Amino acid sequence: MCERRFRAARWALAGMLAAIVSAFLHPAPSRAQTFQTAAAHAILIDADSGSVLFEKAADEPFSPASMAKLMTAEIVFRAIKEGRLSMDTEFTVTEDAWRRGGAGGGGSSMFAQVNSRIKLSDLLRGLIVQSGNDAAITIAENMAGTEDAFAGMMNQRAKEIGLTRSTFRNATGYSAPDQKVTARDMARIAQHLIDTYPEFYKIYSEREFTWNKIKQQNRNPLLTLDIGADGLKTGYLEESGYALTGSAVQNGQRLIMVVSGLKTARDRAAEARKMMEWGFRAFEPRQVFAANETVAEVSVFGGEKGSVPVVANKPVRLLLPRGTSDRVTAKVVYQGPLVAPVAQGREVGRLRVTRGDSLALEQPVYAGETVEAGTLSQRALDAAMEVGTDLVRRAFEKAKGGNGSGSTSTAGTASGNS
Repeated sequence: MCERRFRAARWALAGMLAAIVSAFLHPAPSRAQTFQTAAAHAILIDADSGSVLFEKAADEPFSPASMAKLMTAEIVFRAIKEGRLSMDTEFTVTEDAWRRGGAGGGGSSMFAQVNSRIKLSDLLRGLIVQSGNDAAITIAENMAGTEDAFAGMMNQRAKEIGLTRSTFRNATGYSAPDQKVTARDMARIAQHLIDTYPEFYKIYSEREFTWNKIKQQNRNPLLTLDIGADGLKTGYLEESGYALTGSAVQNGQRLIMVVSGLKTARDRAAEARKMMEWGFRAFEPRQVFAANETVAEVSVFGGEKGSVPVVANKPVRLLLPRGTSDRVTAKVVYQGPLVAPVAQGREVGRLRVTRGDSLALEQPVYAGETVEAGTLSQRALDAAMEVGTDLVRRAFEKAKGGNGSGSTSTAGTASGNS
């Protein structure tokens, strides 16, 4: 009975913590974050661990310009990987693609001829290396019938891969009132492309491409610098300035960075290089948890046991500034209590690790063992206890000014320091 009362009290406490947990979602940068940039929006992450090394207005929306073509490319890569298309598939260059996306459209172009048929292997290089708007529109119209329909595909896929604050309206990145992304989402799509499509990602490192007897250089300025860069995509619109999503590898470590809102192409190249070099130089790795090490215990409702250990399925590593004295705190956030049965390996929440005041990394955690459903009497007692704790939650909501009615979704937390 004591154990049951303790569990009920813990569930009630979890409900009261729900308002507090939101403060950890997008906290202000840590004081240890000494790097400064002229970019209006920026983020730098370690690709392996997911550690955020620097961020500035990383969740504020801005126009992506040609960085929207990262999402365009993802749609094509996925179709090829799933066997619906191949690199030898030919698409026809429509008059619309030629007129709006060609050289006469005023933007970047691969100079594709109207009504010509081009293999996807070449269209992708026109899209990625030359940033061709004609290539983007040709892909969109051949895959979806219209560019608007293709934008719908982009948005659906963006949700699936976790781009939670981005909206796409076209395949090119042309200015559109509600076409917006965030630096964090651009870093996320870059990470996704690198991890999911290594065979296609290498196109981003190609320095030049010739089509229709016109040779064009890759627009990514990082590729010409000796910093290990191998991608990804630039962008420019007058409304949002010069932008770049880039990635580089040094000594086996990959960093991904995004900058936007710079005044000139020279500023973009200089700020991107400065951020990359600082990231490689200023941090050292630390392991917070080993793979399958118990991170926390979370509550289970109606089970043979009152809790289940949760684990990360890979080592949890964090990059810390050299010589830092920042406190590192780990917190598991979950919707709970979990309802039995809970199968081993089921994703049950998110591990959030903060460095000082800054969210340094976030990754899923999983049930470390199976908890079967309890006996009828155990489930009945849990149900009775849950009725009592629901009264506590309602009272808490009323104290905050709510009406105390309706169902409550409880956010549980479990914390530790490292």
